[in-house]
Amino acid sequence: MGGDWLADAVIYEIYPQSFADSDGDGIGDLRGVIDHLDHIASLGVDTVWFNPCFVSPFVDAGYDVADYLTIAPRYGTNDDMVELVARARERGIRVLLDLVAGHTSIEHPWFRAELAADGPDPAGDRYIWVDDLPAREWAVDIPGTPAWVRSPGPRKGWYLKNFYDEQPALNFGWVARPDNEPWRAAIDAPGPRRNRQALQDVMAYWLDRGVSGFRVDMAFSLVKDELWAEGVAQSAALWREIREWLDVAYPEAVLLPEGAEPRTGRPLAFHADFFLVILAEHASLFDNHSAGLLPFQEPREPFFDAAGRGSTRLFLDAWARAREADPGRPIVLATADHDFNRLRTGPRTREQLGAALTFLFTWGSVPSLYYGDEIGMRYLPGMPDVEGAICNPAYNRAGCRTPMQWGDGPNAGFSTADPERLYLPVDPDADRPTVAAQEDDPSSTLALVRELVALRRATPALGGRGSTRVVHEGYPLAYVRGEAYLVVVNPRREAATLTGPDTVGVTPVWTSGVRVSPDGLTVAGFGYGVLALASVGSPD
Repeated sequence: MGGDWLADAVIYEIYPQSFADSDGDGIGDLRGVIDHLDHIASLGVDTVWFNPCFVSPFVDAGYDVADYLTIAPRYGTNDDMVELVARARERGIRVLLDLVAGHTSIEHPWFRAELAADGPDPAGDRYIWVDDLPAREWAVDIPGTPAWVRSPGPRKGWYLKNFYDEQPALNFGWVARPDNEPWRAAIDAPGPRRNRQALQDVMAYWLDRGVSGFRVDMAFSLVKDELWAEGVAQSAALWREIREWLDVAYPEAVLLPEGAEPRTGRPLAFHADFFLVILAEHASLFDNHSAGLLPFQEPREPFFDAAGRGSTRLFLDAWARAREADPGRPIVLATADHDFNRLRTGPRTREQLGAALTFLFTWGSVPSLYYGDEIGMRYLPGMPDVEGAICNPAYNRAGCRTPMQWGDGPNAGFSTADPERLYLPVDPDADRPTVAAQEDDPSSTLALVRELVALRRATPALGGRGSTRVVHEGYPLAYVRGEAYLVVVNPRREAATLTGPDTVGVTPVWTSGVRVSPDGLTVAGFGYGVLALASVGSPD
C-alpha cells in the first residue's frame, strides 16, 4: 500500500527561518539544514517536515506564497532543496513540504493578473470576487478583521481572504449558489478546475524533485460555504480526487492534513489525521496558555503539569473516536509546532519533560518532534511581532519560533550575524539548553529523546501499529502497548501508585523513578517507564 511507511515514521518539524543560518544574514536557510543533517539523523527521526520555503513577501511567515515553484532566495535555491532531499535520503530521511492550498499572497502573479483586470477572467477567476458585498453578515477570522477586503484596484469590488488581508482565498467553488449571488462559482466551474489542476502541478513538480509528500495547510477550507458541513465534504472530495491521482503517479508519497480529516462516508484522501497542538485534544494534555488564548480556546488545567490537577479524559475520548472509526489509521501527535506553545512552556521545567516525551514517543501515534524540543528549548513570552507572529492581540506565536540553540558561541551558534539582525532574539537565559552542552550528557533531554526513538525502533509494540489499552487514565497515566509492554508516566510533582493485574510480574525495560513491588508500582514525581508484561518474559 502506497505511503504505508508513515505508520512507522518519526517526524521532525523545521521552521526554516530559525533552524540554522549558514550565510550570516540572521535568517535560517537550507544550507544550514544540510550542515546539520547529521544531528537530525542522530535523533533517529526518518522524516523532516518543512514549513513553507517558497517565494513570499512573508507577511505570514511564508504562508503567503508568491511562487509555489521557487524556493525563497533567503533560503537558497531549488538546487539547494534538491541537494537537501538527496542528502537526507542518504541518511534514511524523507522530506515533506508544507503546501498552502487555499490561498496565495497578493504578490502572486495569479492575483496580480486578476487585480489588473476590468472584470472576470474569461478562463475562470482563480480568486473570489464580488462587485458588491453580500447583504448578510460575514464572520471575522482569527486576526479579528473582516473576511472581505476592498480591492485596491484597478479591479473593482472586494476579494475574499483566508487569514490576513494579504492572503486572498483561491476559488474552489461553492455548494450553495443562490440566484442573487452569481459570483459564487460552481465547484466544477473553470476557475475551480484551474486551481485543482494547479495544486496537482505544484505537487508533481516537487515530487519529481524527490520530496516524499506534503502537509497541507487549511486542507478542509478550500470550498467556501456557509453550509459548513457541505463545504468541508466538498473540500474532502477534492482531495480524494488528488489522492486517486497520487496513488497512481506517486504511490509512495503521503498527504498529511492540518487537523483531522472529516468522515463523510467516502474513502479518506489523507494518509493520517493530525491532532493539532492548538486544539483541545492536545492542549488539554500540555498547554498552559503561555502563547495566549484564541476565541475558540478555553483555559483548562493541563494533565502534564506539576500540580496534578489535569485530566486525560478529553484526549482519550477524541483518540477513541478516531480509533473506532479507523482502527489502523495513523494519527500524528506533536511535541509542539510553529503556531503555539512549546512543550517546555510557562513554569514547566526540564525535569518535567521526561514523562511528556515518554508519552509522546510510546503512545501509538506518529510522533512529530518540533525543532529544539529535543533539547528542551523554552517558549519565550514577549517576543516581537515578526512576520505576522502576533495574529491576534492576545496570541503570540513568536515565542515558539526563536532560533535553534546549537552551542555557547554568539547567538547560540545559530548565526554569525549581529544580534539585532537575527530573525528573532535568542533565548537570553545564561542556562539555556544547547545541543553542544547536551551532546555527551547521558542525563540530558537530548539523550532521552535519542533513547526513546531508539527504543521505539527496536520495539515494534511501542510503535505506530501496535494496540494501545489504557490501564489507568489518572496519575500515573498507564497503558499497555501491543499486549506486551506497560508504559507509565507521572507528570505531577507527587508520587503516584498503580496496582492491578497488569503490574504483576512486570520487568523494567527503560525507567526513571519507577519502583516495582509485589503490590504494584510506585512512580516518583515526574517519573516514567516502560516495563515488559509478565507474559512477555524478561527482555534480552
